[in-house]
Amino acid sequence: VTITTRLLVSHLSGIRHYEKDITKVKEEKEKANRALKLAKSHQDKEQKEKEGKGIEKSDCVKQKKEHDGETKSRNSKPGRKDKEFEQEEYYLKEKFESVIESLKIFKNDPLFFKPGDQFLYSTYGFTLLSAVVERASGQKFTDYMLKMFRDLDMLSTVLDDNEAMIYNRARCYVYNKKGRLVNAPYVDNSYKWAGGGFLSSVGDLLKFGNALLYSYQAGQFKNRNGKLLPGYLKPGTVAMMWTPVPKTEVSWDRDGKYAMAWAVVEKNQQYGCCRQQRHYASHTGGAVGASSVLLILPEELDPEALGTWPVAPPRGVIVTIICNMQSVSLNSTALKIAREFDKEKRAQ
Repeated sequence: VTITTRLLVSHLSGIRHYEKDITKVKEEKEKANRALKLAKSHQDKEQKEKEGKGIEKSDCVKQKKEHDGETKSRNSKPGRKDKEFEQEEYYLKEKFESVIESLKIFKNDPLFFKPGDQFLYSTYGFTLLSAVVERASGQKFTDYMLKMFRDLDMLSTVLDDNEAMIYNRARCYVYNKKGRLVNAPYVDNSYKWAGGGFLSSVGDLLKFGNALLYSYQAGQFKNRNGKLLPGYLKPGTVAMMWTPVPKTEVSWDRDGKYAMAWAVVEKNQQYGCCRQQRHYASHTGGAVGASSVLLILPEELDPEALGTWPVAPPRGVIVTIICNMQSVSLNSTALKIAREFDKEKRAQ
């Protein structure tokens, strides 16, 4: 088989996640699909009932509250056990000297399906991706990333190295079996730098979000006398990263599809005076003792007004939340915050 970097970055490679038993993975996917079909049939039934009541289109009675679309996860309540965190490999204590060395954890395991056929979120897929970056750049992956963070002015973003003294590093927490708050167990994340091995701050993640949004929108603004600097990435690159990939899915928002290392919800409205989907990109993070989200809601730009606007990109709302608590569902909260700020901006 052939596994490309595009398949890796969209989790279509067939490489396993933490669960080694393919039967259990298939069972979980079937359960999720059944739940999704049930929810869809319920929505269709509600729509038919509305249409059957003969409501006039001109009425446009009170709009139904926007449904945030996030599938409620098993771990949305503090203290509830997330099955994924029962996997032993989450708690590895071995220190790996390079990303190439960490490939030994899964390199001899069978693929769960033919690459490109099915979506399966895989941290180890990103471990392999980091090895590709290392070989292509000719630098250690960690050195390559730290240089990039410096370029982006993300000076508080560092490796989660247990031995190093890191200023303002937070203590992480989990709930034990009795539902009591305890310190998170010791782990070494050197086996998955790319998939969950960096420490950051909300300030740095906002800089990262702004850099991406600026790059995404820079090509749409007229460059007045060369005053508008280029984005860190080309506009087409970010657009490609934020384009949904077929056969993918998103666990934290059923309206979304996975793109390239981002979950994306596209703009959509099927019925007048009903729920609207705004275009946004986001990603959640879950690790031993921590949860996070970064959400980017681009402003809907008017092409005719771009030449007259005095304000340059980035235009939109960026929300990031970092929580030193395991198994906290944050995408829905971030989306609600983003919508409130967006609503306020539109009203001005």
